[in-house]
Amino acid sequence: MTSRREFVERAALSAFALAGATPHGLRAALVASRAPRSSFLDLLRPPDLVIAQTPSGDQTLRHESTERWTTDTGVVVTTTARESALHVTLSAQAVAVKRLYIRWRGDMRDTRLIMGDAWERAYGDLEWRTWVPDRIMPWYFATRDGALTHAYGVRTNPGSFCFWQIDEHGISLCADVRSGGVAVQLGERTLDVCDVVCRAGHEGESAFAAIHAFCRQMCPRPRLPSQPVYGSNDWYWAYGNNSASSVRLDAQHLVELSPAGVNRPFVVIDDGWQPGRGEQKEGAGTWDRGNEKFPDMPGLVADIRRTGARAGAWIRPLQPTADAPDAWRLQRDHDVLDPTVPEVRQKIAADMRRIGVWGLELIKHDYTTFDIFGRWGFQMNSAMTSDGWSFASGAGRTTAEVIDDLYNVIRVAAGPSLVIGCNTVSHLSPGHFDICRIGDDTSGTDWSRTRKMGVNSLAFRGAQHDAFYAADADCVGVTNSIPWKLNAQWLDLLARSGTTLFASLAPDALGSQQRRDLRAAFALAAAGQPLGEPRDWEQTVYPEQWRLASRERTFDWVGADGVGLPE
Repeated sequence: MTSRREFVERAALSAFALAGATPHGLRAALVASRAPRSSFLDLLRPPDLVIAQTPSGDQTLRHESTERWTTDTGVVVTTTARESALHVTLSAQAVAVKRLYIRWRGDMRDTRLIMGDAWERAYGDLEWRTWVPDRIMPWYFATRDGALTHAYGVRTNPGSFCFWQIDEHGISLCADVRSGGVAVQLGERTLDVCDVVCRAGHEGESAFAAIHAFCRQMCPRPRLPSQPVYGSNDWYWAYGNNSASSVRLDAQHLVELSPAGVNRPFVVIDDGWQPGRGEQKEGAGTWDRGNEKFPDMPGLVADIRRTGARAGAWIRPLQPTADAPDAWRLQRDHDVLDPTVPEVRQKIAADMRRIGVWGLELIKHDYTTFDIFGRWGFQMNSAMTSDGWSFASGAGRTTAEVIDDLYNVIRVAAGPSLVIGCNTVSHLSPGHFDICRIGDDTSGTDWSRTRKMGVNSLAFRGAQHDAFYAADADCVGVTNSIPWKLNAQWLDLLARSGTTLFASLAPDALGSQQRRDLRAAFALAAAGQPLGEPRDWEQTVYPEQWRLASRERTFDWVGADGVGLPE
């Protein structure tokens, strides 16, 4: 029986013969008919469509020249090839603009699997998927054609919030340039919207290696710790019920379990030390002292140093004090400070500097994305935030620009201290923060949450490690509520992955086996390891097969009895 391929080849040869083609031409045509289509779409060229979304409706721009797109209302978009990227700018002196839609047409039918990123942290929701044309993929995405992994995205620290969509006919970029919940009013200035970059896959490289290389391409200037970061964080056993005494005990346990050497562990005091967590529940948003459980923060930091560890602490920068003026508060939610108010930025800088003066060498700041947008990352989708609200400074700057400025205030005020961004925008954090939480909270009470938030985030965002920042997939909650046979695997994976390792050390859960495993894990983490790579991540959201330091290892995140009944 004649195969479909043979039929097509014979038909092609017959057609060329009728046209008078030579035998050599026939052979060349046959080779061309067998050559695979390229599954890579080069985006470093003028797009095929540009649309500006304004409050009065969508406006399709005319392609005036190679680089310039315009409308009769004065909206101008340029797409200029420079420095291995397509630089996109927007000017609109008389028109307010909400979003730009940019489209590149091309045949994407050879794509088999697609993986996207997240707005801020991951929430156990990252995976390789097949076609979902309206799927929102923030910042960057990758495609697999069965052999090669191609990647598309924007460089870090853009002037807009960018997401991607892909279908069989091409690739689309949506750049949200709004200011809060209203259209941006640029006036006479030109906005640097983003730098579009892409990378064609290489023969023989794994999908993870391709995405890691692309993350490096997206971020030309990361800020990275000088040594691997590891230590303890008391949240997942104390959950705010901590004290100076519990922190001192935590430091003693940590130093006992950590290797000797110059790379000392961190003791991170999480939420619970500040006045707002005191017995009187007063002083929220105040970070100039501890509460009655933490009567002497500088003294406590000195005690931690004497044990041989380094101190860190948690802070929520945009939480207002009770007496904060209305003019300092965000229009969308008066329980949040507006980061565009000069006095607010001065307060945040003073709080960060003060913590540094106490001797804290690591500052973990939290909640800024939720506080500004009023939504967690998994709730933002394409809408991002509620409509109609604006910053106190007006609608002249995009939300991305406002957040970048806030991050810069935090970074400068922190001085030499390491900064961990938690609930921060992943693509705006590089260059500002040394470490970033790449996933939502793990747990000291619920193993399914650790599996969902921890394992998934490490697998699908671990490629950002040492490319954007040092990645923190969150803690190992060492408590009696989670079977050690499960937590020991999570500890081992984190320690061998090369990423940041923190553990919450409940004193009553530190048995002999836990101590042996923790000593081994901290020794690995302190020395630094090659970046771990998930191997079966195209088939599961919780990869069990990993390449760690050139060795293949298998984990069991579920067990023979399954995930169990829901709570």
